[in-house]
Amino acid sequence: MKKIILLCAAGMSTSMLVKKMQEAAAAESFECEIAAYPTSEATTKAADADVILLGPQVRFQKNKIAEQCPGIPVDAIDMRMYGRMDGAGVLKFAQGLMA
Repeated sequence: MKKIILLCAAGMSTSMLVKKMQEAAAAESFECEIAAYPTSEATTKAADADVILLGPQVRFQKNKIAEQCPGIPVDAIDMRMYGRMDGAGVLKFAQGLMA
């Protein structure tokens, strides 16, 4: 089972997106665990993730998070997808990073 972690400023704004991603994953029978946390918890919550996605508001921390979690793909969620709460689109983006 794949583990997708979303990181944002406080871990709250991505909660709706996580729900939409979980719905999209269920619709395509993609087994995964998706959760959101604040960036301050990256080393404890994302150390065993298959991919780490950053909310657009914290994309400037990409290099720092990548250093804290070596070997795990880290990238920022597209601002438009994030704004539309496009769970299917973000899930597809995450799957591409894990490939």
